[in-house]
Amino acid sequence: MKFNKLGFLGALCAAGLLGNTSALAADTANVAVSATVVGTCKFNNGGAAAFILDPSVGGNVAATVTQPQFWCTKGATYSISDNDGLNALAGAQRMKHASLAEYIPYSFSYTAGGTGTGPSTPITMNITSSVVAADYLNASAGSYADTVILSITP
Repeated sequence: MKFNKLGFLGALCAAGLLGNTSALAADTANVAVSATVVGTCKFNNGGAAAFILDPSVGGNVAATVTQPQFWCTKGATYSISDNDGLNALAGAQRMKHASLAEYIPYSFSYTAGGTGTGPSTPITMNITSSVVAADYLNASAGSYADTVILSITP
């Protein structure tokens, strides 16, 4: 059997083994990468509203308020609501005497919505609260309290 060099080279070329790169096929594919940033809101701290109600002075009294702070995801629209307090009656907020069945009505308001700025830029609420003179002038001496629960939703 005689070895045919020319025939062998032809067979290698036909098989694409001798650098004939046109016989090789390349391809590409795309990989889609995505993410969703969740709209979140969190309170950093609660607040407090304190009144000094002195019947000898009279007049409507505004509370001294320590404002709650919170944050929401940047660009997320938020809304804030409350439960009217533990002692509300027909939607009217009231503080209850510590040991008597007596109540002092009060108002409680704040800005209920806006747009988040992210956790590095907390938002300070703007709560205002007041008591009308007629609602405490004849009240029994002692401590009165209520708890309002705030909820924030992105």
